[in-house]
Amino acid sequence: MRVLFLSVFTILLIPSITLADNSFKTEKYTIIAERLVDGLQHPWAIEFLPDGSMLVSERPGYLRKVKQGVVSKPIKGLPKLRAFGQGGLLDIALDPNFESNQLIYLSYAGVNEDGVGTEVVKARLQDNRLEDATVIFSLNFKNESGYHFGSRLQFDKQGDLYISLGDRGEMDRAQDLSDHAGSLIRVKADGSIPTDNPFINKQGAQPEIYTWGNRNMQGMAMHPDSGAIWTVEHGPQGGDELNLMQAGKNYGWPVITYGKNYGTGTDIGEGTEKAGMEQPVHYWVPSIATSSLLFYDGEQFSDWQGNAFVGSLKFGQLARLEMKGNKVVHEERLLNGKLGRIRDVKQGPDGLIYVITDEQNGAIYRLKPAS
Repeated sequence: MRVLFLSVFTILLIPSITLADNSFKTEKYTIIAERLVDGLQHPWAIEFLPDGSMLVSERPGYLRKVKQGVVSKPIKGLPKLRAFGQGGLLDIALDPNFESNQLIYLSYAGVNEDGVGTEVVKARLQDNRLEDATVIFSLNFKNESGYHFGSRLQFDKQGDLYISLGDRGEMDRAQDLSDHAGSLIRVKADGSIPTDNPFINKQGAQPEIYTWGNRNMQGMAMHPDSGAIWTVEHGPQGGDELNLMQAGKNYGWPVITYGKNYGTGTDIGEGTEKAGMEQPVHYWVPSIATSSLLFYDGEQFSDWQGNAFVGSLKFGQLARLEMKGNKVVHEERLLNGKLGRIRDVKQGPDGLIYVITDEQNGAIYRLKPAS
């Protein structure tokens, strides 16, 4: 896939105009940000349950339910994890058959004698406790780095589970197929390996790997129409990427990147492109610190249907991307620091947009059109 260079299309970065303390003017809507709860410790992910409540993970190691503005006590039965640096309790996903089996999946910084690394557990949610917890994925080479755990979880239409990983702060690991780090993982819901995974028959390669050459993917979503899996990943100093994930493809890190080395601003790798390595669909220079990804298909913001929304930690923004096929044709930046560092963005069952802020006093906000 070739990059769509920024000069080819117009990016209009209109600052959100504050009309009142909690309302903002965008190109197509005036939106109101309603704070539902606060007091959360660096919340990382939200997931909606069929009964109208939400699960929210907090990076220090707490999982809670939120219903009608009331936050539960921490859910018991979480796996052993280590919260330090960028690691801790991370993403949440519901089993495709959650209503019948009550299974949820959590990613987190797991621990062994070598250090820490991303793991995924599945467990049955019973009232305020997890039962029958089973680890279905564990990063094969753990270390003591506090950097680049990933990690989002996403089921596809076939029921396979994708796990986005980071390079654990050791960039060359992303080009090593014997190492899980710096890759997108695909497994079945029980942790077994799909028979059509691209490297399942490649000697020395980890059979769970679906793509490689990825720096630190902290956002992932399935396109509601095509079923394709997309990710956003952090670049270094610049070079954050939006990517369409394709089986067996190498996304280039650290051989190619649009980012630079921190501090010095010097080049990384061999440049911005190389034969056999994928180009991003879209990239950001300077970096916006991408955190999450949503494809919107609700009715509440009908003019935004088919748009992608990307959370930004650095600027506290939502980047709204208008898509034409697999290309970005227009970008607008929303919020612009008004709420805080945007860690996750989700579409609710009501068709509204929900965001959480990665702060010591983190909050859940609901964005709705002003009437």
